[in-house]
Amino acid sequence: MAKRALILIEGNRSIGLLYVKAAKRLGLHPITLSADPAQYDYLAAEGIEAIRVDSDNLDALICECSRMRATYDIAGITGFTGLDELAYATIAKLCRSFDLPGPNPTSIERCCDKFVQRQLLAEAGVPMPAYRLAANAADVESCAAEINLPVILKPAVGSGSSGVRLCRNVDELAEHTIHLLGGKHKWRSSPRILVEEFAQGPYYWADIMGDEVIGIGTADFGGPPHFVHRECTYPAVLTDDQQERVADVSLSCLQALDLGWGPTNIGFRWTKRGPVVIEVNPRLAGAPGPQMVKLAYGVDLITEHIKLVIGDEWDLRRRRSLTAGARFLLPDRDGIIDWIDGDNRAAAVEGVAEVKFYVQPKTPIVKKGDYRDTIGHVIAGSPSRAQTDALLQHAVALIDWSIMPFSALGEQEQSVVPVPPRTCGGGVR
Repeated sequence: MAKRALILIEGNRSIGLLYVKAAKRLGLHPITLSADPAQYDYLAAEGIEAIRVDSDNLDALICECSRMRATYDIAGITGFTGLDELAYATIAKLCRSFDLPGPNPTSIERCCDKFVQRQLLAEAGVPMPAYRLAANAADVESCAAEINLPVILKPAVGSGSSGVRLCRNVDELAEHTIHLLGGKHKWRSSPRILVEEFAQGPYYWADIMGDEVIGIGTADFGGPPHFVHRECTYPAVLTDDQQERVADVSLSCLQALDLGWGPTNIGFRWTKRGPVVIEVNPRLAGAPGPQMVKLAYGVDLITEHIKLVIGDEWDLRRRRSLTAGARFLLPDRDGIIDWIDGDNRAAAVEGVAEVKFYVQPKTPIVKKGDYRDTIGHVIAGSPSRAQTDALLQHAVALIDWSIMPFSALGEQEQSVVPVPPRTCGGGVR
């Protein structure tokens, strides 16, 4: 009898291993199709079958999956994306090709184009920041004048807060426009920039499976002009009315974008108008989002997502009620990691659920102002937010590292840039 296989398109440095382990627990044989399997260390460490294929090429993926059907019973197909979220649409089309459960490709494509997403949400009356679309520097300047500074500039397609910046004055506006259009930002399609009103207020996100809001978390970021996660708490402390308003807006987003199959992650700012939608992502949040949901509620979103992918019935019932928190390790300078330690000491603190470093000694650090700036995280849980905060503070204090300036090593090392895993939210602005 052929093994039941779960096909994973590409990998993910933060939650890819969790998917692999969950698949094995469900009796599945995980297989990764990737343009470069070697970039995911856990594949070799876990002995996971990996096949090199152009994961951007739908025909190549169909051909490879067709070949594998001679050996395996393909139970389901899902996967991950890098900076181009339209890769999810390719995965959805692949599922359709083999008559397997999956999201609607058209809905995914419309959602991943942030300008189209904004248009559909606006038509449905969903509260959002003011926005404009720009294709060149003159457009950016004109749009910012219409909205009024400060504004957010970000690529119309992308994730992980890459290319996202708060522009507080005309100099910052010009500087970031040059960055985006001058060749420094990697575009996967024609350059299009969203110019958005800066919605000010606490940040929240809603985790949704199908049309059910699983929970609401909150996050804080490092200093402007970038939006790099510094800490997260799950669940957020909200009144019943606030939770209801976030849930209502979330469901309005699903309806407007024709989503509702599988996982969705929606980011908000709580402004004077209440919850204002920053972004709708048709996927799970990256780490440590799923780990925090599991720690707080006992709901394993990754396992339940795989069940949906293979056509099984999921179980989203909460089994406990704790407060989970995460702290991200952020370097304060560029350079080479000389040493980093304390993970074992931090992990030994009672209540700490996970300590993870994304880097090793001799890793070059070049801050980008996005998810790649984080070098690790710590997750903990307890019955109260105050206790969880104290646990995290204690655990993080046990971790230390040293960064050697590039100038001390010469110019050669500066050409290498690390790519650590995505953090929760996966696009917070």
